Amino acid sequence: MSHLTDAVTIVTGASSGIGAATAKRLAASGARVVLAARNEETLRALVSDIAEAGGTAVYRATDVTEPADLRALVALAEETYGPVDILVNNAGLMLFSAWKDTALDDWDKMIDTNLRGYLYAIAAVLPSMLERKSGRILNLSSVAGIHAGDGAGVYSATKYFVRGITESLRKEVGVGSGLQVSMVSPGVIDTGWADKVTDADGRKAATALNKDAIPPEAIADAVAYALDQPASVTVNDIVVHPTKQDW
Repeated sequence: MSHLTDAVTIVTGASSGIGAATAKRLAASGARVVLAARNEETLRALVSDIAEAGGTAVYRATDVTEPADLRALVALAEETYGPVDILVNNAGLMLFSAWKDTALDDWDKMIDTNLRGYLYAIAAVLPSMLERKSGRILNLSSVAGIHAGDGAGVYSATKYFVRGITESLRKEVGVGSGLQVSMVSPGVIDTGWADKVTDADGRKAATALNKDAIPPEAIADAVAYALDQPASVTVNDIVVHPTKQDW
């Protein structure tokens, strides 16, 4: 039997890309998924797709930069299915720009979503997990959190941050408190992210990098593998890289 069967699972950034693919993959493995993103229309359609495929899902329009939204999301999960077993921390922004452009708006957006969003989601689920001495937290990092590339300095910094908090969290609560803390570090994913880059030079770099992008479903498989383990096993980190891109 899958270790994901009936697991109450929150997936942030679930409206597209890795989040949507992961939600479908985990639901297909028997998880009861709770979807979070800002786009309610897309979330509603995804819940319908999961239900048609025989899975179980609910959603709540959620801004991960607002702690109250994440507390309400956890409340929905608990009221609908029970205590949260798994958090997939996935919501994120990847905006390219050169340092010389001092793209403060883009920097702030990434800091709010990629840093605060992850911390707020962890804060929303961690107390109950610690009380029950059971739970799984998986953070989506990136190979950019291992190697910083041109035009991606601030984005890379946010993913180094994710790597740091994951390692710290694992050491602090992973053994003594019985939690499983994992990380998946993908290469460039084909999610349409390059179209969101507003900086002209950054968009050129993003478009070139996106040519060797990985399909989101490959990352969803990695997430499912990391989570579908017995309580005594933690998969610390899985790196998924493009087949053509030399990192």
